[in-house]
Amino acid sequence: MTFILISIFLLILYTALLLYYRKGWRQIPAYVPKKLDENEFPFISIIIAARNEEKNIGACIQSILNQTYPQHKFEIIVTDDHSADNTVSIVESFKKDNIILLHLSDFIENQELNSYKKKSIDTALKFAKGELIVTTDADCIAGEKWIETLASFYKEKSPVFVALPVTFAPIGEGLGVRLFKIFQSLDFMTLQGITGASVFKKVHAMCNGANLAYQKEVFFEVGGFEGIDQIASGDDMLLMHKIQTQYPNEIMFLKSKDVIVTTKAAGSLKEFMNQRIRWASKADIYTDKKITAVLLLVYLLNAWLLIVGLSSFFYLNMFYLFLAAIVVKTIVELLFLFPVAAFFGKQKQLWWFLPAQPFHIFYTVIAGWLGKFGSYQWKGRRVK
Repeated sequence: MTFILISIFLLILYTALLLYYRKGWRQIPAYVPKKLDENEFPFISIIIAARNEEKNIGACIQSILNQTYPQHKFEIIVTDDHSADNTVSIVESFKKDNIILLHLSDFIENQELNSYKKKSIDTALKFAKGELIVTTDADCIAGEKWIETLASFYKEKSPVFVALPVTFAPIGEGLGVRLFKIFQSLDFMTLQGITGASVFKKVHAMCNGANLAYQKEVFFEVGGFEGIDQIASGDDMLLMHKIQTQYPNEIMFLKSKDVIVTTKAAGSLKEFMNQRIRWASKADIYTDKKITAVLLLVYLLNAWLLIVGLSSFFYLNMFYLFLAAIVVKTIVELLFLFPVAAFFGKQKQLWWFLPAQPFHIFYTVIAGWLGKFGSYQWKGRRVK
């Protein structure tokens, strides 16, 4: 009976939370950009921190150069973080006046850092001319109206920080790899839906560094990465939380298909787990304790289901409880994901949601634990 009551309690809380997120996502208005006069175009600095990205950086920069936004109204600043491949030569090959290449090694004088990415972004910001800073990753591809739509939103709404949607690239390899990447896509899409809903409802703040924007003067006003610069990751959410403290009502989510940035799913299980452990490592550092509470609930539910699932190998009644809990969890999550998947055009992937549940439970528990007590690999460096 105790197992049943705990399961019911956790599932009720989880169901209420996801239905709240579903309502929030559906309430976000789809943004329709306004046509700006040329004198209204803000100058925008797009920052890319790159390390050993020869396979991706060229396509990323080209997608930005293909923007409908006037070329003289934006710049691309690439900070190379000690790349040992052809990243630098590929950036240099573009020979564009609005592309600036910086070498992080010129600015750190061999000092040891725990967050090279934050230092790369901070370095770029000291050279940025834009009033609006946009960050993306070297493996991302942007649609041609990405900057134009963001600029319109910025001029109309005057946000100090904008979270924007990210999705995974189309999946086209063998069956095993496809299933692995579909799982990642579903998991990531869930996070994106929660991001949009939570920012819109102002219940807590989430974002992804692959696609976000903020006012340059606000970055320096809050002290940039000072105070969080010894934490390996968090160039996105930890900064967002610093800005949220001073500007709680001026952080927004831009819901438009034109600003979706496409990135790549992890290519291996090891890479995937390192990524999720990295994300989980920040959970108890967040100043926004509401998101800490949400993450704790999600972790407790999945840890409990793992315990019930393992117990079902020995007790038949536990198997029925586990099965019932999985069905309830899946239905609630699908209800939340339907409108999110429609926005990203990935409704067909939802067929794989139920088979993915066991792995999702297992990885959530393991990644959460190692995020707190373990370490991980990031860009060839072991960090904590």
